[in-house]
Amino acid sequence: MEKNEDSFQEVDVFEDETSAQIDLETALEECTVSLYHFLNNRFADSLAALKPRKNTSMYHAVGYSSILLMQAAMTFDPKDMDAAMTSLKDALHVCQRFRKKTGLMESLANFWYGQQNETLTEEEMHAEICCAEVLMQKAALTFLDESIIGFIKGGMGMRNSYQIFKYCQDMENVLTDEEKQKRTHVHFRGGVSMGIGSFNLMLSLFPARVLRLMEFLGFSGNRELGLAELRAGASSNNLRSILSTMTMLMFHLYITVILGTGDGNLAECESLLKPYAERFPNGALMLFFTARIAVLKGNFTFAQEKFLACIAAQEEWRQIHHLCYWELMWTYSFEQNWKEAYRYANLLSKENKWSQAIYVYHKAAILSMLPQEEVSKLGENVVTLFRQVEGLRLRIAGKSIPTEKFAAKKAERYSSPSPVKLVVPALEMMYVWNGFTVVGKRPDLTESILSTLEKAEKQLQTDLAPSEYHLDDQCVIQLLKGLCLRELGFLDRAEDCFNHVISSEKDIKYDNYLVPFTMYELGLLHKQTGDINKAIAVMERVKMNYKNYSMESRLHFRIHAALNTMGSFEAKLPPSRTPA
Repeated sequence: MEKNEDSFQEVDVFEDETSAQIDLETALEECTVSLYHFLNNRFADSLAALKPRKNTSMYHAVGYSSILLMQAAMTFDPKDMDAAMTSLKDALHVCQRFRKKTGLMESLANFWYGQQNETLTEEEMHAEICCAEVLMQKAALTFLDESIIGFIKGGMGMRNSYQIFKYCQDMENVLTDEEKQKRTHVHFRGGVSMGIGSFNLMLSLFPARVLRLMEFLGFSGNRELGLAELRAGASSNNLRSILSTMTMLMFHLYITVILGTGDGNLAECESLLKPYAERFPNGALMLFFTARIAVLKGNFTFAQEKFLACIAAQEEWRQIHHLCYWELMWTYSFEQNWKEAYRYANLLSKENKWSQAIYVYHKAAILSMLPQEEVSKLGENVVTLFRQVEGLRLRIAGKSIPTEKFAAKKAERYSSPSPVKLVVPALEMMYVWNGFTVVGKRPDLTESILSTLEKAEKQLQTDLAPSEYHLDDQCVIQLLKGLCLRELGFLDRAEDCFNHVISSEKDIKYDNYLVPFTMYELGLLHKQTGDINKAIAVMERVKMNYKNYSMESRLHFRIHAALNTMGSFEAKLPPSRTPA
């Protein structure tokens, strides 16, 4: 079979001539075998096991399209996305054939008011779960369509998926003990847990002003309920256990870091991963998540070893290599090993299409931390790289990706004939991805970064011809210094750094994100000292008084997460206090 590293090509296997329909139990067994192939890095074999029956078995159809969707999500290649969407549409048709038939008026009523309780066969129940999964995946892919129509279609698809999951949950709650004893039922129950858990967890992340709109559309979110459902799904022996497990791992290891306060439950992650790591010790996904847990614990050398083992474990899906490159870039950045960090940023910029603007910006930012002679030896030109960023930006639904927009704005300083150097761009981007909460697990490395910031600060102070960016650069350094000092326990000095930035608000010209983000960090400092009321007050001021700054949505997610840990629930606020 010919493999293409950059885009997906279907596995060349002969379809079963009859493609005879099989019973539910056999379908689940065959899909379990395919799943084990996938977890053992045998991705082509996994697809090959599903392909012959993907047009006749709902579980084969869902499994096949799910793998293509995962491929598309990692490559961001239009061909892969088209292949995934086609497969999802086909899977939806297959699932619909197994659902209980309803009339037109009943279908309309179900769409608007949710499906009514009725008696379904075991196969029809599974068809509902499969349909909900495909609709959720299809909607997620539809959101990437660059039009308002794509967003409307995606939103309607998500709503429909959510309603079906809730309908399945209602069915589960009224089933008799005898019906729950069927061999296939554990897989249905696992689907309910995965769907209800995922939706609740996802919706719980949204700030109150967004959630109020979601609730109007029929959505509601409860984080504890979501985690409880996912735990139930992960702990039972069902086909979707791995999906519940992966959802929880992504939440604890990524979402809480990027959109929260970095307080993911690492002990739970280790417990969730352990049975899979023991059964599939060389599985790329298991090696990857083992490494990510090590990163968040501050064990960077061990993490690097595991990421390299993950890369060596398989060649079939190069996209998994790219995930490892991203992580390796950061672990070496935390150590300020800029040459190694550059190596992986360079590989990403050459091989991966997900966000070329971010990769090139990171590459230039990392090179900016090296002496000019080292950059020249590598055959690179920092100014040229920064000037490329703007032209590499993506547009989704006509809008820029916030981190790309931030990077392009910072890179503007290099567009003039006389570029003004960014002061510590790699460390600033470390903050954008909440990396200081990670490197803070290592006091030795935090002190090293603080030393770098103090040297940059002294250089700015001795600058005989300050640029128009001088004050902004000073404030960037003060924010980052404050983060280091807070992580090291020097809270009074950290507070002084944060207050310096906040007091400079009227004089900051370009980096409009600095004051609101610094106020948020000051709020976390107050929380650390035990002054919860002061912490809440500072964060509420950010929400009420600041808008239209870089990465505003990201900060609102972080504030929402932080307030929830302090017992302040935004939904209780009067509508007038929440910005429109």
